[in-house]
Amino acid sequence: MAIAENLQEVRCEIAELTQRFERQPESVRLLAVSKTKPVADLLAAYAAGQRLFGENYVQEAVDKCQQLSSLADIEWHFIGPIQSNKSRQIAETMAWVHTIDRDKIARRLSEQRPADMPPLNVLIQVNVSGEESKSGIALESLDSMVKLVSELPNLRLRGLMAIPAPQENEAAQIQVYAPLKQAFETLQQHYPEVDTLSIGMSGDLAAAIASGSTMVRVGTAIFGARDYA
Repeated sequence: MAIAENLQEVRCEIAELTQRFERQPESVRLLAVSKTKPVADLLAAYAAGQRLFGENYVQEAVDKCQQLSSLADIEWHFIGPIQSNKSRQIAETMAWVHTIDRDKIARRLSEQRPADMPPLNVLIQVNVSGEESKSGIALESLDSMVKLVSELPNLRLRGLMAIPAPQENEAAQIQVYAPLKQAFETLQQHYPEVDTLSIGMSGDLAAAIASGSTMVRVGTAIFGARDYA
């Protein structure tokens, strides 16, 4: 499997989309979703210049972080649901967390962040499609969560994340993202450190980039089909 070639194709697609929507190419960062993939695959992506890696499962993320600890410039992002009893491991290893949607988890991550590490970069997950099965808070609850996170000493609020329901076409996807885009832009006006809108995966890259995404999460197009235990 040619991970380097896959990465280049994804980067080219992002570049083409930023040009199409009149955005700067460097305004969209690529997060390689490496869940269930072996360390050898991550090393292949690293050799091809990839530095941001996203993991969904706590123990797997911690193990990979330890195995690749000699690569100081890897940036680890946790993008899965967080259980209270796993929050300490995340706080002690990750650079970013994309899935803050509960007060309790936010407080625990701040309390458990080691004093010798910089504040944990966090994104608040928003349920833009209103699906009961999806994690994330309603946009109506965003203000209170933002206030909490911004006041926690060991967290650094960087922005918002969402995983919308699939839509029929690009226009419908953009419509779903519109309220989130507006919320993000409003947030930026009040919090100077907010700079990250984590939306967009393989199926909706165009809509996400059109809607102001600054970070897209791509897995299969880079590493191939998901590996199951």
